[in-house]
Amino acid sequence: MERRNFLKVSATSALAVAVAPSLITQELRAEDGALFKTYEKVQLKDTEGNPLKASTLVKEEAYVFNYPHAATPALLVDLATATKKDVKLTADDGTEYIYKGGHGANSTIVAYSAICPHSLTHPQKSMSMFNYVDEKGKTMSYSKGGVMVCTSHLSAFEPKEGGKVVGGPATQAVPAIILEIDKDDNIWAVAVLGPDKFQDFFAAFKQDHKAEYGRKGAKKLVKESAKVQKLKDFTAQMIIA
Repeated sequence: MERRNFLKVSATSALAVAVAPSLITQELRAEDGALFKTYEKVQLKDTEGNPLKASTLVKEEAYVFNYPHAATPALLVDLATATKKDVKLTADDGTEYIYKGGHGANSTIVAYSAICPHSLTHPQKSMSMFNYVDEKGKTMSYSKGGVMVCTSHLSAFEPKEGGKVVGGPATQAVPAIILEIDKDDNIWAVAVLGPDKFQDFFAAFKQDHKAEYGRKGAKKLVKESAKVQKLKDFTAQMIIA
């Protein structure tokens, strides 16, 4: 991800961007309308606390981790084939942005916010109604597999095209979680691209979050590392429709 193509900052922050762009924490809009927000640079780790390697991801297996906040879930998938590049997307407010493509040597590794922009449905420990359906799978949400689906109202999102809506009542894409894969094959989450529903999510599930994370814990930014596990191991029941 050539993030410098998206950044439009003042001269005083240019040096910081050149040295460590992941440290810039304000919302950044490029001249072409790209919507891009950096957060803490966080290393993805497995359930045993070891660095997660890109080469160890199981093809088309959905993994879940929380980013950029303690309570905001995201899905990580190594797709069967490469994503498209330079996909143009439009938010509900008309803002245009560009998804540059997947990560890894074959441009197949993607991550997206797992909060449905239509209904705020998301993976939960008791059950998950927001899932990834592999290319051989079937879903009523869309005519083919290889998509992320929200089974609350049958919205479907295409991970090969920046999470754009391809079915159901949702009106905008799920935002992408921007990753970096270093020379040692470690995976890092560094930013969010696209319009998010984080504040709506916090408001809608305030009581649930308070019970699990404490009064303000849900909104805390994830720092240093995030635990990644297979979605099927995280949730007690996968709801596919």
